Amino acid sequence: MLQEFRKFIMRGNVIDLAVGVIIGAAFGAVVTSLVNDVIMPPIGLIVGGIDFSDIKIILKAAEGEAPEVAINIGIFLNAVINFLIVALAIFFLIRGVNRLQEMAEGKKEEAPAAPPAPTTEELMLAELKAMRSAMEKQK
Repeated sequence: MLQEFRKFIMRGNVIDLAVGVIIGAAFGAVVTSLVNDVIMPPIGLIVGGIDFSDIKIILKAAEGEAPEVAINIGIFLNAVINFLIVALAIFFLIRGVNRLQEMAEGKKEEAPAAPPAPTTEELMLAELKAMRSAMEKQK
């Protein structure tokens, strides 16, 4: 069982997946910093000096040692922007890979397409013609 597990781990797909997860986590940190530290401050300044991460709806104010209960709209907005940036980056990556695959497949010689199969009408007409010629030969 240990050898089977080792064989599974050493397969290319598992290693590729591990590398992808690590790079994805690092990319996520970069995007989070981009949104929080570069994109949102100017947007907040444009709309009147608002820090978007502070936008929230307080459902229950803090009482004593009990923390406040709030809906953090600003933090959610930052997360949505993070998601859109990551989705856009992945879209462009996949789009590029697909174009490269199409170019590689286009260079391969394609076999000529087989002629389409005859339709039912064409088959019936051919049968009628054969019957007609057979009847004319009998006369």
